[in-house]
Amino acid sequence: MKALVLSGGSGTRLRPFSYSMPKQLIPIANKPVLEHVLTAIRDIGVTDVGIVVGNQLRAISGALGDGSALGVRITYIPQAEPLGLAHCVAIARDFLGDDDFVMYLGDNMLPDGVADLAAEFRARRPAAQVVVHKVPDPQEFGVAEVAADGSVLRLVEKPARPRTDLALIGVYFLTPVIHEAVAAISPSARGELEITDALQWLVDRGETVRAGEYAGYWRDTGRVEDVLDCNREVLRALTRSVAADVDEASEITGPVVVEPGARVVRSRIEGPAVIGAGTLVEDSHVGPYTSVGGDCVLRDTRLDDSIVLDGASLCRVRGLYGSVIGRSAAIGTFPPPPAASTPHLPATGRHRLVVGDHTRIEVAA
Repeated sequence: MKALVLSGGSGTRLRPFSYSMPKQLIPIANKPVLEHVLTAIRDIGVTDVGIVVGNQLRAISGALGDGSALGVRITYIPQAEPLGLAHCVAIARDFLGDDDFVMYLGDNMLPDGVADLAAEFRARRPAAQVVVHKVPDPQEFGVAEVAADGSVLRLVEKPARPRTDLALIGVYFLTPVIHEAVAAISPSARGELEITDALQWLVDRGETVRAGEYAGYWRDTGRVEDVLDCNREVLRALTRSVAADVDEASEITGPVVVEPGARVVRSRIEGPAVIGAGTLVEDSHVGPYTSVGGDCVLRDTRLDDSIVLDGASLCRVRGLYGSVIGRSAAIGTFPPPPAASTPHLPATGRHRLVVGDHTRIEVAA
């Protein structure tokens, strides 16, 4: 079996971050979403991975390389413009050959993994198997109508009046017969080749298409709120690991990861939280459900339930929560006053910030 990971979308709902980075590289617990996806794929025994990319090939290949660090082998497949999920299958035809494959949307988080569903597909080997999840708003998704035996009766893309609450969530197990279906369908009203149309073509022809229900945590990381929610969920599974310089005046409680090369000085860190390599946390309080990337600086700062991307600096910023701070952003009072003359102060109010890469915001001391 091979894997086809789709990473060509523009990520308009994740702006301002998607202006300067692919949405699939937004970090969840300090690892890009794509890294979580590739780990899930490797965990079902698939190591030959094709990644469909749009105009962000350089950024994605720069982050993932050839995949060897993650135990997979990556082939990059360029897509000139996003023309639908079935179009991705068509342009990946040479890579896929006549192998079965799992198609996985590159901005989806399923931290509980799909091992059971993969085993079910391998045991039964239907023409196709879709992964579904019960959602409160099925009209926003492709929806499957499923018989009592698990076979799919009908697939509808974003129905106005959904007959079920079983949404397609972006993982598909497919056999080579899908190529015939993709070749047979026409673009939809929005000008795209829809994978739901290709799967419905199989159903109409009498092929077996099954639905496997995923009951674990799932999010499409298309919005800032979803990214923060995913970060909380993944951090809950942290195992404490402090491999850095933590002075005697600091306190670390709960499941906290402090990566090598980081320094914690006169600070308190409450887990679950992760502090990236090379980061300095000084006279600060990092609360639960916070991820701080690599090579950041936090001075006289208090934040929780937030994500700070690589290279960001926060100085005398107190009371941040539910925030996402972009790469190399600088927030606070600059230059910082000497530590000895500015004792750490308690939080004054609570504030949310969502700022993109290289943003600079100065606040009064």
